[in-house]
Amino acid sequence: MFIDVLKRRNPEFLDTVRKMHQAGQLEPDTYVVDMDILRQNAQKILTEASAANIDLYFMLKQLGRNPVIGQELVAMGYRGAVVVDFREAEIMMRHNIPLGNVGHLVQTPKHMLERVMAYGTEVFTVFSLDKVKEINDTAQKLEMIQDVIVKVASENDLYYSGQMSGVDLTELDAFIAATRQLPHIRIVGATAFPCYLYDTQTHKTQATPNYQTVITATEMMESQGLEIKQINVPSTTSVSTLKIMAEGKGTMGEPGHGLTGTTPAHAYRDLEELPAVLYLSEVSHNFRQKAYAYGGGHYRRSHVKNALVYHHDLEVMDTVIPVDDDSIDYYFELEHEHEVSATVIMAFRFQMFVTRSKVALVEGIHSNSPRIMAVYDGLGKLYE
Repeated sequence: MFIDVLKRRNPEFLDTVRKMHQAGQLEPDTYVVDMDILRQNAQKILTEASAANIDLYFMLKQLGRNPVIGQELVAMGYRGAVVVDFREAEIMMRHNIPLGNVGHLVQTPKHMLERVMAYGTEVFTVFSLDKVKEINDTAQKLEMIQDVIVKVASENDLYYSGQMSGVDLTELDAFIAATRQLPHIRIVGATAFPCYLYDTQTHKTQATPNYQTVITATEMMESQGLEIKQINVPSTTSVSTLKIMAEGKGTMGEPGHGLTGTTPAHAYRDLEELPAVLYLSEVSHNFRQKAYAYGGGHYRRSHVKNALVYHHDLEVMDTVIPVDDDSIDYYFELEHEHEVSATVIMAFRFQMFVTRSKVALVEGIHSNSPRIMAVYDGLGKLYE
């Protein structure tokens, strides 16, 4: 999906990874992150957000919940992490990374609430009264008041399978009324996902119906006397999206793929951010006139199409035939035969935390002094 963009806009990254693989410094089935470019992208997004008066939480699930990146983003000035589930919260807490928003897609289990709240999070995203009551009870025990934002929904909203949740607008007034009996929680805003999506037909990033649902919800909350601190409108947050957000009413974005220049829009348009991630493999074997490269990093929504195969210095573009969703991705199938152990580089949509890949952070590429900072697994654990 991104291989042509990567080759054109960050050729030094490609060349460096090829050489490191051929020297035995990087293994196949490794996502490699160009930290020089990621830092530049992150700073561009932060600067634009500041100019637009929009706050930011950073999203790192797609980057393998990587704590080094999280620590660097905090030092740069980012407010904290949005963690979609409690496993990611554990990683951030272990590395002393501030928590901004916990539970946007996956609610925190009851018996973990106390740990998270004692550590501290700006908000929990909630979408059931039962969970709000659990948070209230825990906050009472800790003698505190916990801010929450409500994930809201309406009939025409977009939903992804496996993410079905939300307080319907038709039930929001009753939900708010019920929470008034809970003195240790405070509703401070609303959210939904996705609030923006890139349209490949119009080549524009546009607000979804979910966005209007969030705006309507916050207006309903304000009419009931609630003080709104956060109108959280995530998805595809990048410099270009922030410009669109500034024209609306959202106050909080959550850059994830924007940090690495890999939102869907980046595949079609040259935006401010440059590509900062690639997937490295190598040819394992040939079988019936096709080559097979080591797998492990397959993501079913990757839209992978092509790979660059390097026979030493000779570069060949080949078509990738990804494994079907009913099978384990032991290999990526290439349309033609290639030399065994040849370097294979792909660039596609990724979610490293759902793979078994390694994640290598490399810096110094653009100052001709590349070095591997560290290698992690896809769940944020360091390889010694």
